[in-house]
Amino acid sequence: MLEKAELGRTLEKADYKAQLPQLRAELLTVQRQLQESRHAVIIILEGVDNASEAEVANKLNEWLDTRGLEFFAFGPKTDEELQRPRFWRYWRSLPARGRIAILSGSWYTGTLMEQALDRKTPETVHQHLQRIAFFESMLARDNVIILKFWLHKSRSQQKKFLDDLDKKQHKRWGVTETDYQLLKAHDKLISAAELTIRTTDSAEAPWMIVEAADARYCNMTVAGSILKALKNRLANPNRPHDLAGQTGMTILSDRSILSTLDMHARLPDDDEKSLKHYQNKLMALSWEAFHKKRSLVVVFEGWDAAGKGGAIRRIIRAVDARMCRVIQIAAPTDEEKAHHYLWRFWRHIPLAGHATIYDRSWYGRVLVERVEGFAKDHEWRQAYLEINEFEQQLIDHGVILAKFWLHITPEEQLKRFQEREATPYKQHKITDEDWRNREKWGDYEQAVQDMVVRTSTQEAPWELVPANDKPYARVEVLKRLCERLENGLKG
Repeated sequence: MLEKAELGRTLEKADYKAQLPQLRAELLTVQRQLQESRHAVIIILEGVDNASEAEVANKLNEWLDTRGLEFFAFGPKTDEELQRPRFWRYWRSLPARGRIAILSGSWYTGTLMEQALDRKTPETVHQHLQRIAFFESMLARDNVIILKFWLHKSRSQQKKFLDDLDKKQHKRWGVTETDYQLLKAHDKLISAAELTIRTTDSAEAPWMIVEAADARYCNMTVAGSILKALKNRLANPNRPHDLAGQTGMTILSDRSILSTLDMHARLPDDDEKSLKHYQNKLMALSWEAFHKKRSLVVVFEGWDAAGKGGAIRRIIRAVDARMCRVIQIAAPTDEEKAHHYLWRFWRHIPLAGHATIYDRSWYGRVLVERVEGFAKDHEWRQAYLEINEFEQQLIDHGVILAKFWLHITPEEQLKRFQEREATPYKQHKITDEDWRNREKWGDYEQAVQDMVVRTSTQEAPWELVPANDKPYARVEVLKRLCERLENGLKG
């Protein structure tokens, strides 16, 4: 596919100068329109060498308004990035709505190079490309415009380009040993690029192949393609949503999972031994995880006043504060609203050997956002797949994931609400919103049921904990967390 492409296209200098003013003016106009929209833009530059990508990126940086532009050059992973799942560094770089991000090197680069240099198995490549396709589709459904460019050169053109750069003292820094390794493996790199393009090309995130031997032609073609794509998309913002097979999804009505819990479970009076036993055990396991560089992510969801805060406090008393942090999730900030809903959770994924506890989490998408109408029907339905993929990436990286739902009865919740209102130092815990949520108990219970059924997997099951008795729930959480850690550290 790529080697059969015509590679002799050029743009004369006079034509380049004549076309450039109009192109720049239109790019700035469409960029201003973008800033008033709910769209973000990701421009991916890949090719046979880094220098061509840098040339295009520099021109776009010159022609666009830099106040709405971000540039990222991804090279070898830093120590911080190596300690987190592969896509962590890309999530951190996603642009906010109204902004453009240019990626020289991207989630494709490592796989392309590793294929060319025979460092990856076909199975691993296929898995990563499928993950990329899902990732890009997810972003596209969230109004991210993704434009991907393969900057192509023949082997002879690439060799001449590198040799010419190497001869120029002020540009010699742009040539690396890796460039010459990839030149030797040019045929394999092209085969890898063809596979990548076939697997990940879509209407939502299209690939565009651009001849890059002539810099003027390459720069103008990329910029012109960006202009055309943004004009078309901004003129038709309400594209149909691809639900990826979700349109026929039915909502389960069986509530048997929650009804099977023993809500009369109690901890014997004054049984402090169990609490201290599991706290000591958790302390030992957390240090073992630290030395084995296994991260821990703990998710807490549950009814208002179910005791999530009390359970979390018993956990953090058993874990060294230097290794653990608690993230309390409230309504998203303006910055968080300007990104995909998973963005704010990716930011807090812990370093290897450390732990993050989420007091409420990404499951808000299929709970409160679903019930209260903050997420549209197709958004929360699609979220089950997106959440499962997110959690699978954590698990594939070696993160031990524990998810707890603390369950209480409506009668117990009412009792706790009334106690909070009557206790001065607890009154800040009760709000009008808490009382309103009680009126939708049935809707929330249905949402919990669907959440558990659709996001409990063998590697990340939901732990449903009866919490009418607070001491029992706290010990049960510690006990099950220790079991998850023990099993995870054996794997």
